[in-house]
Amino acid sequence: MILFLKDYLYDTLNYLQGGGIVMFPLVVSSLLMWAMIINRVLFLRALNQKDIIRDEAKQYVLKNRFPDITKYRGLRALFVFRFLERRCGESSVDKYILDETVMSMVSSLDKYLACIGILAAVSPLFGLLGTVIGMITTFDIISIFGTGNARAMAGGISQALITTQTGLLVAIPGFYMRNFLSGRAENLKHRIASTGIYLKRYV
Repeated sequence: MILFLKDYLYDTLNYLQGGGIVMFPLVVSSLLMWAMIINRVLFLRALNQKDIIRDEAKQYVLKNRFPDITKYRGLRALFVFRFLERRCGESSVDKYILDETVMSMVSSLDKYLACIGILAAVSPLFGLLGTVIGMITTFDIISIFGTGNARAMAGGISQALITTQTGLLVAIPGFYMRNFLSGRAENLKHRIASTGIYLKRYV
Protein backbone atom coordinates (compact mmCIF):
# COMPACT_ATOMS: atom_id res chain seq x y z
CA MET A 1 0.00 0.00 0.00
CA ILE A 2 2.79 2.42 0.96
CA LEU A 3 4.69 1.51 -2.22
CA PHE A 4 1.56 2.18 -4.28
CA LEU A 5 1.12 5.60 -2.64
CA LYS A 6 4.76 6.46 -3.30
CA ASP A 7 4.41 5.51 -6.96
CA TYR A 8 1.15 7.47 -7.25
CA LEU A 9 2.73 10.54 -5.63
CA TYR A 10 5.75 10.25 -7.91
CA ASP A 11 3.55 9.99 -11.02
CA THR A 12 1.47 12.96 -9.86
CA LEU A 13 4.53 15.13 -9.31
CA ASN A 14 5.88 14.19 -12.74
CA TYR A 15 2.51 15.04 -14.27
CA LEU A 16 2.45 18.46 -12.57
CA GLN A 17 6.03 19.19 -13.58
CA GLY A 18 5.22 18.21 -17.16
CA GLY A 19 2.56 20.92 -17.33
CA GLY A 20 4.95 23.70 -16.37
CA ILE A 21 4.26 26.82 -14.34
CA VAL A 22 0.60 27.05 -15.45
CA MET A 23 -0.16 23.97 -13.35
CA PHE A 24 0.26 26.02 -10.17
CA PRO A 25 -2.78 28.30 -10.73
CA LEU A 26 -4.72 25.31 -12.04
CA VAL A 27 -4.07 23.30 -8.87
CA VAL A 28 -4.85 26.30 -6.64
CA SER A 29 -8.09 26.95 -8.55
CA SER A 30 -9.09 23.31 -8.23
CA LEU A 31 -8.40 23.17 -4.48
CA LEU A 32 -10.31 26.40 -3.81
CA MET A 33 -13.22 25.31 -5.97
CA TRP A 34 -13.57 21.91 -4.31
CA ALA A 35 -13.23 23.41 -0.83
CA MET A 36 -16.21 25.67 -1.61
CA ILE A 37 -18.15 22.81 -3.23
CA ILE A 38 -17.70 20.60 -0.16
CA ASN A 39 -18.72 23.50 2.09
CA ARG A 40 -21.93 24.06 0.09
CA VAL A 41 -22.76 20.35 -0.13
CA LEU A 42 -22.52 19.95 3.65
CA PHE A 43 -24.40 23.20 4.30
CA LEU A 44 -27.30 22.43 1.95
CA ARG A 45 -27.44 18.82 3.13
CA ALA A 46 -27.75 19.95 6.75
CA LEU A 47 -30.68 22.21 5.86
CA ASN A 48 -32.59 19.20 4.52
CA GLN A 49 -32.19 17.16 7.69
CA LYS A 50 -33.79 17.34 11.15
CA ASP A 51 -36.28 19.99 10.12
CA ILE A 52 -39.70 21.00 11.40
CA ILE A 53 -42.93 21.09 9.40
CA ARG A 54 -44.83 24.30 8.67
CA ASP A 55 -47.42 23.74 11.41
CA GLU A 56 -44.67 23.32 13.96
CA ALA A 57 -43.06 26.53 12.71
CA LYS A 58 -46.40 28.28 13.18
CA GLN A 59 -46.66 27.05 16.77
CA TYR A 60 -43.18 28.30 17.59
CA VAL A 61 -44.04 31.72 16.16
CA LEU A 62 -47.41 31.93 17.94
CA LYS A 63 -45.89 30.93 21.27
CA ASN A 64 -42.77 33.03 20.64
CA ARG A 65 -40.69 29.99 21.56
CA PHE A 66 -37.35 29.16 20.00
CA PRO A 67 -36.93 25.74 18.38
CA ASP A 68 -34.24 23.56 19.89
CA ILE A 69 -31.39 23.99 17.39
CA THR A 70 -29.49 21.08 18.94
CA LYS A 71 -32.40 18.86 17.90
CA TYR A 72 -33.61 20.65 14.76
CA ARG A 73 -31.04 22.02 12.32
CA GLY A 74 -33.14 22.16 9.18
CA LEU A 75 -34.16 25.09 7.02
CA ARG A 76 -37.48 26.00 8.68
CA ALA A 77 -36.08 25.59 12.18
CA LEU A 78 -33.19 27.93 11.37
CA PHE A 79 -35.56 30.37 9.70
CA VAL A 80 -37.89 30.50 12.73
CA PHE A 81 -34.93 30.80 15.10
CA ARG A 82 -33.47 33.77 13.19
CA PHE A 83 -36.84 35.49 12.95
CA LEU A 84 -37.58 35.14 16.66
CA GLU A 85 -34.11 36.50 17.49
CA ARG A 86 -34.98 39.75 15.68
CA ARG A 87 -38.67 39.94 16.52
CA CYS A 88 -39.82 43.10 18.32
CA GLY A 89 -43.44 42.15 19.14
CA GLU A 90 -45.21 44.74 16.96
CA SER A 91 -47.10 43.04 14.15
CA SER A 92 -46.44 45.57 11.38
CA VAL A 93 -42.72 45.71 12.14
CA ASP A 94 -42.47 41.95 12.58
CA LYS A 95 -43.79 41.42 9.05
CA TYR A 96 -40.92 43.50 7.69
CA ILE A 97 -38.49 41.57 9.88
CA LEU A 98 -39.94 38.32 8.51
CA ASP A 99 -39.37 39.51 4.94
CA GLU A 100 -35.80 40.58 5.78
CA THR A 101 -35.14 37.19 7.34
CA VAL A 102 -36.36 35.51 4.14
CA MET A 103 -34.07 37.66 1.99
CA SER A 104 -31.12 37.09 4.31
CA MET A 105 -31.51 33.32 4.20
CA VAL A 106 -32.08 33.29 0.45
CA SER A 107 -28.85 35.22 -0.14
CA SER A 108 -26.94 32.87 2.19
CA LEU A 109 -27.92 29.93 -0.03
CA ASP A 110 -26.12 31.50 -3.01
CA LYS A 111 -22.86 31.95 -1.09
CA TYR A 112 -19.79 30.68 -3.00
CA LEU A 113 -21.85 29.52 -6.02
CA ALA A 114 -20.70 32.43 -8.18
CA CYS A 115 -17.07 31.82 -7.14
CA ILE A 116 -17.39 28.13 -8.01
CA GLY A 117 -18.69 29.06 -11.46
CA ILE A 118 -15.88 31.59 -12.01
CA LEU A 119 -13.15 29.13 -11.02
CA ALA A 120 -14.67 26.47 -13.27
CA ALA A 121 -14.77 28.95 -16.17
CA VAL A 122 -11.22 30.23 -15.60
CA SER A 123 -9.61 26.76 -15.50
CA PRO A 124 -9.90 26.05 -19.28
CA LEU A 125 -8.37 29.48 -19.91
CA PHE A 126 -5.37 28.54 -17.77
CA GLY A 127 -5.23 25.33 -19.77
CA LEU A 128 -5.28 27.32 -23.01
CA LEU A 129 -2.48 29.52 -21.70
CA GLY A 130 -0.44 26.39 -20.99
CA THR A 131 -1.19 25.17 -24.52
CA VAL A 132 0.13 28.41 -26.02
CA ILE A 133 3.26 28.31 -23.83
CA GLY A 134 3.88 24.68 -24.77
CA MET A 135 3.52 25.38 -28.50
CA ILE A 136 5.82 28.42 -28.26
CA THR A 137 8.40 26.19 -26.57
CA THR A 138 8.02 23.63 -29.36
CA PHE A 139 8.46 26.24 -32.10
CA ASP A 140 11.51 27.68 -30.33
CA ILE A 141 13.08 24.22 -30.33
CA ILE A 142 12.24 23.76 -34.02
CA SER A 143 13.80 27.13 -34.86
CA ILE A 144 17.05 26.12 -33.11
CA PHE A 145 17.40 22.38 -33.79
CA GLY A 146 14.95 21.88 -36.65
CA THR A 147 12.61 18.90 -36.61
CA GLY A 148 15.38 16.42 -35.88
CA ASN A 149 15.19 16.68 -32.08
CA ALA A 150 11.95 14.80 -31.47
CA ARG A 151 12.65 14.36 -27.74
CA ALA A 152 12.90 18.12 -27.14
CA MET A 153 9.81 18.79 -29.27
CA ALA A 154 7.83 16.20 -27.31
CA GLY A 155 8.38 18.18 -24.09
CA GLY A 156 6.63 21.28 -25.43
CA ILE A 157 3.78 19.30 -27.00
CA SER A 158 3.37 17.32 -23.78
CA GLN A 159 3.14 20.54 -21.77
CA ALA A 160 0.47 21.87 -24.13
CA LEU A 161 -1.65 18.72 -23.86
CA ILE A 162 -1.26 18.28 -20.09
CA THR A 163 -2.42 21.82 -19.28
CA THR A 164 -5.38 21.56 -21.66
CA GLN A 165 -6.39 18.23 -20.14
CA THR A 166 -6.04 19.53 -16.58
CA GLY A 167 -8.07 22.66 -17.34
CA LEU A 168 -10.93 20.51 -18.66
CA LEU A 169 -10.67 18.07 -15.75
CA VAL A 170 -11.14 20.97 -13.35
CA ALA A 171 -13.86 22.75 -15.34
CA ILE A 172 -16.24 19.91 -16.25
CA PRO A 173 -16.99 18.63 -12.71
CA GLY A 174 -16.90 22.23 -11.47
CA PHE A 175 -19.71 23.29 -13.82
CA TYR A 176 -21.68 20.15 -13.01
CA MET A 177 -21.44 20.70 -9.26
CA ARG A 178 -22.24 24.39 -9.62
CA ASN A 179 -25.46 23.58 -11.51
CA PHE A 180 -26.30 20.78 -9.07
CA LEU A 181 -25.85 23.06 -6.05
CA SER A 182 -27.80 25.86 -7.74
CA GLY A 183 -30.74 23.48 -8.22
CA ARG A 184 -30.63 22.43 -4.58
CA ALA A 185 -30.42 26.07 -3.50
CA GLU A 186 -33.41 27.03 -5.67
CA ASN A 187 -35.56 24.33 -4.05
CA LEU A 188 -34.62 25.62 -0.60
CA LYS A 189 -35.36 29.21 -1.66
CA HIS A 190 -38.89 28.21 -2.67
CA ARG A 191 -39.33 26.47 0.67
CA ILE A 192 -38.16 29.55 2.59
CA ALA A 193 -40.41 31.86 0.55
CA SER A 194 -43.49 29.67 1.03
CA THR A 195 -42.78 29.34 4.76
CA GLY A 196 -42.41 33.12 5.07
CA ILE A 197 -45.74 33.74 3.30
CA TYR A 198 -47.41 31.12 5.49
CA LEU A 199 -46.07 32.52 8.75
CA LYS A 200 -46.90 36.12 7.88
CA ARG A 201 -50.54 35.36 8.63
CA TYR A 202 -49.67 34.50 12.23
CA VAL A 203 -47.29 37.36 13.01
